[in-house]
Amino acid sequence: MKSFNNLDNKAEDVVNTYFKYCAIEMNTKMLSRAMLYLANDGVDPITGKVYITESQSKRINAVMLTCGHYDASGDFAFNVGLPGKSGVGGGIVAVVPELMSISVFSPGLNKQGNSLAGTKALELFTTKTKLSIF
Repeated sequence: MKSFNNLDNKAEDVVNTYFKYCAIEMNTKMLSRAMLYLANDGVDPITGKVYITESQSKRINAVMLTCGHYDASGDFAFNVGLPGKSGVGGGIVAVVPELMSISVFSPGLNKQGNSLAGTKALELFTTKTKLSIF
């Protein structure tokens, strides 16, 4: 990436920053709470604090829906029907627009690097609650 001039900083600094943010430890309650503003057009519904604009929130949710689960993003969108982001540690957070954020954790990953049981749990959640955006 550096040889193609895609990095403005030293490669070592970029990699260290990436690893730092990949190693943030959160439980499912903390993860859901951290993403709640994305379910409320960029505003934290508990504190009223505006983090981002409604347009930015819409864009982030769209990116999570289309890219948040690596090569399985299309399957996640089809089966779960919510914007979401997975992590290789087994956590997944999903956004139910205008209602809530929800997260799950199960470390067993599928071949695309997403939580197998977590994905299934969210699929069952949206099937039973009818909270899919589709």
